[in-house]
Amino acid sequence: MLTTVQTTRPYQSYVYAYPHKTAYGKLAEHPAGRPALRELWTQERKDALSLYLHIPFCEVRCGFCNLFTRIGAPDELTTRYLDALDRQATAVREALGDGEPVRFAAAAFGGGTPTFLTAAELERLCDIAERRMGAGLRSVPLSVETSPSTATADRLAVLADRGTTRISIGVQSFVDAEARAAVRPQRRADVEAALGRIRDAGIPVLNVDLIYGIDGQTEDSWRTSLDAALGWQPEELYLYPLYVRPLTGLGRLGAEAAADAAWDQQRLRLYRAGRDHLLAHGYEQVSMRMFRRTGAPQEGPTDHACQTDGMIGLGCGARSYTSRLHYSFDYAVEMREVRAIIDSYTATEDFSRAEVGRYVDGDEARRRHLLQSLLQARGLQPADYHERFGTWPGDDFRSELDRFEARGWLDGAAGLLRLSPEGLAHSDALGPELFSPAVRAAMAAYELK
Repeated sequence: MLTTVQTTRPYQSYVYAYPHKTAYGKLAEHPAGRPALRELWTQERKDALSLYLHIPFCEVRCGFCNLFTRIGAPDELTTRYLDALDRQATAVREALGDGEPVRFAAAAFGGGTPTFLTAAELERLCDIAERRMGAGLRSVPLSVETSPSTATADRLAVLADRGTTRISIGVQSFVDAEARAAVRPQRRADVEAALGRIRDAGIPVLNVDLIYGIDGQTEDSWRTSLDAALGWQPEELYLYPLYVRPLTGLGRLGAEAAADAAWDQQRLRLYRAGRDHLLAHGYEQVSMRMFRRTGAPQEGPTDHACQTDGMIGLGCGARSYTSRLHYSFDYAVEMREVRAIIDSYTATEDFSRAEVGRYVDGDEARRRHLLQSLLQARGLQPADYHERFGTWPGDDFRSELDRFEARGWLDGAAGLLRLSPEGLAHSDALGPELFSPAVRAAMAAYELK
């Protein structure tokens, strides 16, 4: 079983996918070599797939961002990227075969910033999803990420017309000084104008992302951002703790020196203040980060997306999940490396094989299921786990669960495995403790680039 992690610092890693992408390796170096997509998908269920299209472009790169994205797209790069995305979609759809019907249950456009694309390019992106992949965007939940500067009326009109049911906008802070401190050049007036355009577009679910732990942020200024967001009555709010990661703008500025116990306590204090404020204003907590307005429609993926395997990712920053293999393309943060990967992707003609990934055995599948379930406020029904795996979580992960219980992270509900409020607050410490030794070793060996 997993060895005990000695530290319980609350902010270790945001776990939204497992195994983490830095645990992936080049499949050409695997004994089985680069698997053909047709072989990977031949025995998989295809009646409720998720579809994700990744656009790796932004107008600016925020100081905290370690996503796979580049600034700008010179020399018709977006056209070449969409051409490659079209080729990849064609190859993937052929690999899914013509036997069992292929159906999609949800779709999402992420990045980067998908709305970096022009309105006409967004039309083409939707066409790739529909005509190449066969995803009926008007008949399934479709979630799209945007930014204040790219949420223009013409782009939003395309998205609304093509069936977008949820739009997520990264605001991070309504306080201009805090936005500058996070190396995110924006003005509150422009953010408010973008939110107005989104509401005018009539997309059913608005999600607003906010960040706490920014240098100089106080409980009062944090409440200013929360109240400004609440003024738009968003159906969803995500509250993210600030992280300072290597190779990011803040990391290069040396801000990692702030990653100490005092900063941990500041973030915990702001998290609790934000949580309590939203709960008092009619929101329910879905996970540490996600809050949904009571009674609001759920029109997009939650933090629990991809609980079962069956994810098709298109684009050089997207992941795909089968029950045996999680795969993608190479990953980087440093701008030169990102550009090289994008250039390689746009020059690729043959997308019939997986390039980079990690095989998922039975133990890893159990960890993934427990981790993704436990990090949701609703928790895990042990009987559901037993039905899927034939074992019980208490038998497979006794030492970890005992440790969480001793720390007060489990709420003790009869017949349910669920985090206490304090456990939810420490989700970014609990999640990494469920990583397997093999995944930890692979992540430690990953060379930052």
